[in-house]
Amino acid sequence: MRVTLCSEVVRQLDFAAMCAFARRAGYDGLELAPETLSHEPHRLSAAKIAEAKKIADDHGIPITGLYCLMHAPEGLSITSADSATRARTFDVMARLCELCAALGGNYMVHGSSQYRRIDPADTAGCRARGIEAFARAATFAAGAGVTYLLEPLRPSRTAFINTVAEAVEVIDSINNPALKTMLDCCSASEAESDSLVAVLDRWLPTGKIAHFHANDANHRAPGDGNVRFDEIIAALKRGGYTGIIGVEPFICEPDGPACATRALKHLRGVM
Repeated sequence: MRVTLCSEVVRQLDFAAMCAFARRAGYDGLELAPETLSHEPHRLSAAKIAEAKKIADDHGIPITGLYCLMHAPEGLSITSADSATRARTFDVMARLCELCAALGGNYMVHGSSQYRRIDPADTAGCRARGIEAFARAATFAAGAGVTYLLEPLRPSRTAFINTVAEAVEVIDSINNPALKTMLDCCSASEAESDSLVAVLDRWLPTGKIAHFHANDANHRAPGDGNVRFDEIIAALKRGGYTGIIGVEPFICEPDGPACATRALKHLRGVM
């Protein structure tokens, strides 16, 4: 298993400094929010993408994948009934899949709770449009040679797909091998009725979980709360997981770099 740093943890740094820090701290890669590169990342030229990849390569830090997919440009939604919004969202999704591949990444993490809102007046319609969007995303991802990850999010953030079981139900209905799910410790701690270990033991053997975000139920980093990452790592190993662990705390004290360094030390200590 490799450990990658989610770029928003050190968002105060520019891209080159992120890469330098991740390498210096001992991370195996950087999981990149596309808006780190541009407010319109889907419009980056081939030259700008090549420049970004060279920066990462020169620092010896691979871009493992993309996340925070819908944060830029503004105005995207996978559940909106507005045809222009949907067309623009699909275009961005397709181009981001291509961006991920061009940067050398292998996966796309689709969380973005505020861009998959369910309108209480049109619950069924929103869900149907969201599922259609994930089906389109799977097609885009397959064409680019990357995996699209439907991230279950905690109920306090969204009413659309909260558990791994709900994500798997959508994945099975779409039936495209480029679409899989993942587990985020913070969200799963709130959303799942079973323990994190039990969820991993249940779903890892199915091959549906293809990524993992390490954070605590208290929104802090591994080692800064009560989640037992020694037990989590043991479950990942027991389930044959050989993928990537993304470090994604939401509360970083005293700052992002210090938190990221401490989190990696904790994970390496139990791996």
